[in-house]
Amino acid sequence: MDRSELDCFLVLAEELHFGRTADRLRLSRARVSQLVQRMERRVGAPLFTRTSRHVALTELGARLREELAPHVRGVDEALARAAASARGARGRLSVGFSTPLAGELAMRAAERLREPHPGLTVQVCEVPLTDPYGMLRRGEYDLQLTDFPVREDDVVRGPTLLAEGRVLAVGAWHPLAGRPAVSLDELALAGVPLLSVEGDLPGYWLEHRRPARAPGGREIARGSAVTSLQEALTLVAAGREALLTAAHTADYQGRPGVAFVPVTGLPPLGYALMWRSGAASGATELYGAAASAAAGELGRAGELERAGELEPAGRPERAGGGAGAARVPSGRRGDAGSPRGTRAG
Repeated sequence: MDRSELDCFLVLAEELHFGRTADRLRLSRARVSQLVQRMERRVGAPLFTRTSRHVALTELGARLREELAPHVRGVDEALARAAASARGARGRLSVGFSTPLAGELAMRAAERLREPHPGLTVQVCEVPLTDPYGMLRRGEYDLQLTDFPVREDDVVRGPTLLAEGRVLAVGAWHPLAGRPAVSLDELALAGVPLLSVEGDLPGYWLEHRRPARAPGGREIARGSAVTSLQEALTLVAAGREALLTAAHTADYQGRPGVAFVPVTGLPPLGYALMWRSGAASGATELYGAAASAAAGELGRAGELERAGELEPAGRPERAGGGAGAARVPSGRRGDAGSPRGTRAG
């Protein structure tokens, strides 16, 4: 079987869009369609349903993706490790992380490289909330393991590694605190100010973290602008404002006076490695493969991408890893906490 058929099938299964698949693989749409049809003839049944506006996996296609993706990923990881070993990966690799959960994965990936590559030092540090891409652009970080979306022309995002839901952090006394779940429309109706982030930040980035309006059209009250998660949770505990945040915050950053309520109607929050365009190297490929393997330790959930709930990778370059994402259940706590400024290697 031609490897291009496998790659085309897996990327289309993630993107569910022929145009984006063609862009990622640097092929024409006609070539993508040809490869998919060849794969379907080989299997003997349709793997996708197609209309002029919609592409979806068939039940057989979804099952094939689930069974095939780990094997293709394993081949990619083995080749990346072999290539990096042949080059003798040495030196220092600086990796940023955006949240405690991303920090846990970053440390696990660094630990996987410690013994097989003793000449490579991995420095893991936190990405400032108010400057999500600055240190990467300045070369202070070689990679970032952060949540997306990312729509920067000079930043490349790899495949999704982790996915989780989001929660609303509110004062423990607030009426919403006792709810089993809350929607953005209910939040807007309650008039609770939603905290934002200080700084000159991309509009799409802010909108993802602090939507201006609920799906029903009602405006969401605007709260204070903060510079860190700790500052935000302090204001929440004071009972004045609310914070839309990742589900793992309840486990890693729980504190008296703050309740965390699951938010419905929002897509999962995805995490991926990011790097400067044209700056991929043997060491970054090696780290990408290690991060993909470490993500598997946190539990697979490729069905999120199959359902089209996660924003697809926006660029065709990659730094290791493969199709499929690890879904992190809400309510779990990792063993690494928030390793700010920790060195591995």
